[in-house]
Amino acid sequence: MSRPVHGAPRALAGPGFRVYCAAAQRKADKVSKLLPESSVKFRGSNPALITPFKNGKVDEKSFRKLVNWQIGEGSHGLVPVGTTGESPTLSPEEHMRVIEICIEETKGRVPVIAGTGSNSTAEAIDYTRHAKKAGADAALVVVPYYNKPTQDGLYAHFKAIAEAVDIPIIVYNVPGRTVANISVETLARLAHDCRNIIG
Repeated sequence: MSRPVHGAPRALAGPGFRVYCAAAQRKADKVSKLLPESSVKFRGSNPALITPFKNGKVDEKSFRKLVNWQIGEGSHGLVPVGTTGESPTLSPEEHMRVIEICIEETKGRVPVIAGTGSNSTAEAIDYTRHAKKAGADAALVVVPYYNKPTQDGLYAHFKAIAEAVDIPIIVYNVPGRTVANISVETLARLAHDCRNIIG
């Protein structure tokens, strides 16, 4: 394959591709004007962190090392307790502790986008409130898994979470794992009605 130009293969970097990129940027600029101002800017590479274990327990020492390594290697933000971080299999106490460690170890050097999703709305609210209290810059909230909610159910779930906190919320749509798939229309409705749902 040809050498990439701004992340795109040369075959995609012709006039048509540049027009597409310009149109996408205009849309992004238009959407960003509708969103609330935030002192935190999200950009670049924000890896979903693994949660290391040792003898059946969260290995806090290794996790702290991982956080520092990621920052040292140039990550622009960190996402603890996402899918990669074993979110569905951690106990509530482990879930909250991993988020706390990430925030403690980051020391404000990069934003922390805490994974706070659950198929239980009440639990997702608890996790998101905890993440805010611990100092997270945003929450990554997965579409509820297993229960297969309707679009109205998804709307109600995310609206309840957004109304419970005032930090930015990023909807994590991964239908291959959750079975449910939030529609563009539902997401647009949420973005319109909940100013802290930013993506």
